[in-house]
Amino acid sequence: MDTISFKLQEDIVKTMDKLIKPLHFNNRTEFIREAIREMIWKVEAEITIKKLEKFKGAAKVHITDEQFEKGREEVGKRYAEKWGIKLD
Repeated sequence: MDTISFKLQEDIVKTMDKLIKPLHFNNRTEFIREAIREMIWKVEAEITIKKLEKFKGAAKVHITDEQFEKGREEVGKRYAEKWGIKLD
């Protein structure tokens, strides 16, 4: 594990210290590690969403909302039959 030193504004440190116990962290280091993990996950998710947005509307076959709804109902019926669920 690498060590990184940095400075934080006093008000940020005070807020962090108030949150450590209620959020069940043992110390500032754990709190900061988790905050960094969450930020990395958030940024990676945003990047992935942007990549996926490129494919929006790129399908070669276009269907109407009505066709989509019929397909969805059919899939639901098939799964219900498979798992023995009775639908209304």
